Amino acid sequence: MSQHFHVHPDNPQPRLLRQAAEIIRNGGVAAYPTDSCYALGCHLGDKAAVDRIRRIRELDDSHWLTLICRDLSEIARYARVDNVQYRLLKACLPGPYTFILEASREVPKRLVHPKRLHLGLRIPDHPLVLGLLDELGEPLVSSSLILPGESEPMTAGWAIRDALEHQVDVILDDSSEAAHLTTVVDLTTDTPAIVRQGLGSAARLGLAA
Repeated sequence: MSQHFHVHPDNPQPRLLRQAAEIIRNGGVAAYPTDSCYALGCHLGDKAAVDRIRRIRELDDSHWLTLICRDLSEIARYARVDNVQYRLLKACLPGPYTFILEASREVPKRLVHPKRLHLGLRIPDHPLVLGLLDELGEPLVSSSLILPGESEPMTAGWAIRDALEHQVDVILDDSSEAAHLTTVVDLTTDTPAIVRQGLGSAARLGLAA
């Protein structure tokens, strides 16, 4: 049965973040809120936990997972970023955008698209997530919390507990009910392209939706 932590949305309790980070380090899967919607996350190096996220969402190996990072320097460690891409990332992050980039050698191959070696990366504008990442000291492997057969993400901690209390290890509940997906932007071609229009505005990217 999962642990359910009620976390302050603006000033998350350090004690709860430390406990959640320890659960993740020990192989746990977390459900947590972001600036767009709830997500599932786990330790970067834990194949079994990544496989659990894929099972919960019924995802195959071709579905991109996302690295949730603390800052741009962390993105630059796990992805190949040129100067033009960096300027776009800097203009939009932190925020509700996921950028598809070419993965660096730091990324385990099981996390990248099997044919194109690409990876989604983002920096959420959310104090709980950033505090959790500081405790972990590394990115989270993550996926939006959309249950099989549904098209919209889950929106509340209590509903996640009812549905997944035996499938995740910790639920971080800040009482938010955000239900938006990120805007996904492909930066792996010469011209950036919006793959999915979500919460992040196209105007901020300088692109048409």
